Amino acid sequence: MKKNASAILPCLHLTWLLAFTLVASALLAQKTVVNIVPNPGFERFSGAPIGWSYKGSYFGEVVKYWFSATTASPDVYGQGVHVPMDWAEKGFGAQKARIGKSMAGLTLFGCTNGKPHCREYIEIQLSEPLVIGQAYYVEFWTTHLSKSLQINNLGAYFSVSEIKRSTDEILIREAQVKAPDIIAAPGGKWVKVSGQFVAKYEAEFILIGNFSDDTNTLSVAPREDSYNYAYYYIDDVLVKKIPPFRPIPIKPDDLTKQSLEVGKTIQLKHIYFEFDKDELMPRSYIELNKLLKIMRENPKLSIEIAGHTDALGDDNYNLDLSRRRALSVEKFLLQNKINKNRLHSHGEGEAKPIASNDTDEGRAQNRRVEFVVIRK
Repeated sequence: MKKNASAILPCLHLTWLLAFTLVASALLAQKTVVNIVPNPGFERFSGAPIGWSYKGSYFGEVVKYWFSATTASPDVYGQGVHVPMDWAEKGFGAQKARIGKSMAGLTLFGCTNGKPHCREYIEIQLSEPLVIGQAYYVEFWTTHLSKSLQINNLGAYFSVSEIKRSTDEILIREAQVKAPDIIAAPGGKWVKVSGQFVAKYEAEFILIGNFSDDTNTLSVAPREDSYNYAYYYIDDVLVKKIPPFRPIPIKPDDLTKQSLEVGKTIQLKHIYFEFDKDELMPRSYIELNKLLKIMRENPKLSIEIAGHTDALGDDNYNLDLSRRRALSVEKFLLQNKINKNRLHSHGEGEAKPIASNDTDEGRAQNRRVEFVVIRK
């Protein structure tokens, strides 16, 4: 019996169409850029800028999620920022942002010339940790003050933990990506610093700056009236995975591996808030989505969310802050269609420490959010 050729052709057509669709989808997925740097262009502000400050903490108070790694004072430029006249006359703030209206400014060289705050660093927590063995692409854009010295070594360093020094010291580190050659950007032209690397450890933070001392940094004065220091602007920071993608490993103490027993207290280990606020940091959403998954897979599960603080500050203030932070976690679940009847939240303030409040490490452990299983 002869087969009907016309019946075979549609099947072949569907097979090729399916194969083409799968290949196209795979290529599209590989081209999708997922930047794991929150607020990469410094466009989002935490608060209204009030001018310039010579305190390192000011940068973090103004630019959302970013902060200074030392007490040296990186500068922020953007809508509403007023550059003091004596600095504006030197050219500070004359540069336009590469995209948008905001950018950062860093002093990167000049310690041996007596420049105060001769090294400035900006730092931010990534929205997800680096995966060991995963290849990453990094880029950011830079240009310099017209009378700045021109230097090399401007780069990006990835750190496992937050770096926050109580001095304006130079941070000597081996940057994963840096500019080996002197960066010259005449006429305010924006220049890209970029590179690739394979993660050797689970870094959570990226820092941008010059991680070498003056002796090991090349410098050149492009004009006779150049200043005796280097000042560069930074904009549009990008960190993304390079295919093939490795998943974030699930550790033995992962939230998804916790047994759900009535009365059991379970800590949400990767919940972070802006300093002294109840707003969740981008890094928190990996843990929050795990909690959401647990709630969806266990439709009878009810929980009591509790916020905790360290012992620094006023008791009543800490109690209110812990309550608001617990409520932020509850609101996330509510926004994702978890029934209000299954959720309760409250604050404990500093009343239930799990470590000493006499050390930075202990206080960090005490600042936490956890939940108790009420019903399952």
